[in-house]
Amino acid sequence: MIPKTATSKNSEQRSAGLWSLLKQVHSDKKGGVSIETILIIAAIAIPILIFIIKFGWPRIKTWFTEGMDELEGGMDDAAGA
Repeated sequence: MIPKTATSKNSEQRSAGLWSLLKQVHSDKKGGVSIETILIIAAIAIPILIFIIKFGWPRIKTWFTEGMDELEGGMDDAAGA
């Protein structure tokens, strides 16, 4: 039989502590409404974010690129090039 080392005892205690924490969180009914609210908000926000990224990002990128080009052109004019 292999003797248990301090490391294996610590890992067993951590897993037992984690297991008891998961049981406690699962049995706690107070946070149910909060979790449901977060899930509802996420279900609404994710499609909106996808839409913004899909259609808004090209406009933002174009606006940023034009601004950078304009800024670089102004820098060249100021340097006398």
